[in-house]
Amino acid sequence: MSEQLFALADRLRALRDEKAEAEQRVKELNAEIDEVDYRLSEMMAETETQNFTRAGMMFCLTTKTRASAVAGRKEELFAALRGEGYGDMVYETVNANSLSAFVNEQTAENGDTLPAWLDGLVNVFEKTTVSLRKSSK
Repeated sequence: MSEQLFALADRLRALRDEKAEAEQRVKELNAEIDEVDYRLSEMMAETETQNFTRAGMMFCLTTKTRASAVAGRKEELFAALRGEGYGDMVYETVNANSLSAFVNEQTAENGDTLPAWLDGLVNVFEKTTVSLRKSSK
């Protein structure tokens, strides 16, 4: 095998490792941001400080209302929203990996041909990539 092939393989592995480390670091930073944000907002509320300026930045205490469906009742919520005329808020989605696996399964069961009922409804393409795994030396 050529040195160029091994050099590219080594670079790909290094980049994927670096990406995994960066993603882990982002998770850690987000957790720390949440903690510091919580502590600062608590302190501002306790001291009745609505806003202040520090190092050219204004820090403002704000409250946002967030909502989510009750576990196991999402379909009921969707039905209620539709029933009250707010159906345009409801979006149905299909996980891309699940759809790909399903299409592969349906194609295999249909003589390696996309079933007619899916034709024109899904885009099917192949992507060639290099997978990595630890060798079992």
